Amino acid sequence: QFAAAVRAGRDLAAGVARGAAPLPLVVLDPGHGGRDPGTIGASGTQEKRIVLAAAQELKRRLESTRTCRVVLTRSRDVFVPLADRVEIARRREAALFVSLHADSAPGARGASVYTLSDTASDAMSEALARRENRADLAGGLRLPSVSPEVQRILISLMRQETRAGSARLARLAVRELGEDVPLLPNTHREAGFVVLKAPEIPSALVELGFLSDPRDEAALQRADHRARLAGALTRAIRGWLEVASAQIQPG
Repeated sequence: QFAAAVRAGRDLAAGVARGAAPLPLVVLDPGHGGRDPGTIGASGTQEKRIVLAAAQELKRRLESTRTCRVVLTRSRDVFVPLADRVEIARRREAALFVSLHADSAPGARGASVYTLSDTASDAMSEALARRENRADLAGGLRLPSVSPEVQRILISLMRQETRAGSARLARLAVRELGEDVPLLPNTHREAGFVVLKAPEIPSALVELGFLSDPRDEAALQRADHRARLAGALTRAIRGWLEVASAQIQPG
């Protein structure tokens, strides 16, 4: 099976000209939904609504570049189990998976980007992953019981190229987000998020900001701020696709 980065790296111009190879697929995953509101800010802002609005804006911008196809794991206010979100990307052979959130953490402010690791880079990242991985419980479902050893084996199945692709996306996202919005210090972090565990698909989780911070909450309520976030992520994703394409060009 071709790695996701290779699927993303088809010669897009030639493919479109031939009417043959489809554009690479980017799956956007607005977190939470339905009976799981996610974080609720001090003024009542629900994470599920913020991230869906941001995902819809990002989808519109990405599609306007004509460099990729885009699918949302949810396009309305419904609950989608974590495993189903990953399966949507795997079943469609996505080139890239980007999960969007707006969480809560004491004293945290600004956008940040997370990639998968079996060891969290810091205590806050570990706490965020633990909270997000409980989303199925909030929706009335229980995750299958998986031993720590099995979890380590699953993570070890991730190919090195997939990890490298995820890290490259994180670097691009941090660079582009830093041009337009405030960033959390040490912006690229690592943790064991369930939705990032597809072994063959480069993936990242983007915290658009923290609803526990009044300044972030006020900003995320504004369409112009969400547009800046979407613009930065569009540049990052487009840059990632260009690098992936260049890596498999002949010669």
